[in-house]
Amino acid sequence: MTPRTPRLSRLPPRLSRLRRAVPEGRAGRPADVRGARPRRRGAQPKVVALGGGMGLSASLAALRRITGDLTAVVTVADDGGSSGRLRDELGVLPPGDLRKALAALCGDDDWGQTWARVIQHRFQSQGDLHEHAVGNLLIVALWEQLGDHVQALDLVGRLLGAHGRVLPMSAVPLELQALVKGHDPERPEKVDTVRGQATVALTPGEVQSVHLVPNDPPAVPEAVEAVLDADWVVLGPGSWFSSVIPHLLVPELLDALIETKARRVLSLNLAPQPGETEGFSPQRHVEVLGRHAPKLALDVVLADEATVPDRDSLTDAAERLGAAVELAPVARPDGSPRHDPELLAAAYDRIFRMHGRIGPWR
Repeated sequence: MTPRTPRLSRLPPRLSRLRRAVPEGRAGRPADVRGARPRRRGAQPKVVALGGGMGLSASLAALRRITGDLTAVVTVADDGGSSGRLRDELGVLPPGDLRKALAALCGDDDWGQTWARVIQHRFQSQGDLHEHAVGNLLIVALWEQLGDHVQALDLVGRLLGAHGRVLPMSAVPLELQALVKGHDPERPEKVDTVRGQATVALTPGEVQSVHLVPNDPPAVPEAVEAVLDADWVVLGPGSWFSSVIPHLLVPELLDALIETKARRVLSLNLAPQPGETEGFSPQRHVEVLGRHAPKLALDVVLADEATVPDRDSLTDAAERLGAAVELAPVARPDGSPRHDPELLAAAYDRIFRMHGRIGPWR
């Protein structure tokens, strides 16, 4: 595989600066392999998954079954629950979605499953610790001890034996704001600004668009580097306006998604989310994402075959972004709108083999 480091001179200026900013040896590999990395036949695909919350966790639980070279890039706009309280009190990044991603990357052995339960454990009390997650406190403690978001998350990953790496998309806490039509039921045609990820996720009315405050947040250099060096980038599933689309609102990260040689998969949800995407069809999810990032091209849109009543409309929406549609059974057999890790892994594996530029990896 042609080394990608020489592409630095052709990158947009802000991406060139970011690539030079990544310290040698900080991406989980020895410093002497940070440059040219020709891929051997049989090597595993380098996959980057973007999102937040339970949607990203489902994707990571599937992807760790098919590659050992996996990076999660996680949104940092959460302002609810334990994360919101820590953010307000200490001025830190919200750790909750980062914690969930680390838990999803834990192995299926006793060590991995024990640590997954520990970091997800929430205290129940009548005091200040009520509903705080152990993993949130651990992550924030390491941030304060080490003074480095990435180094701390890498250390937690090693403790857990995580099958991959977790990175925040930005190193500053972000506020999500949405323009919502009909947020006030008494004024259904009025468009209001709704502030905060937790509020946007459950807002009544129709979300028109979302943006971040600050509106030009810096990306974490290691996240940009991972996207540029990936073979595959997976976006979604997850809360569409509050977990998936925010990645496209970080300019340096969007530039990397546009510039990367990786192929891009958009993984759709199994059902609309009450409030945020109430009544959305699969094709409408694709359309609103395209409106937020009109220069971004996709390669594959993955959907559960049982959730697509109008395949032609979804195909048309995907083709406008340059993508093919892949339908596969990826839902849990119990009928709940949750992805089955084994079925989703099989769907990703098939896509990587059928649509990849290189391979097979195994």
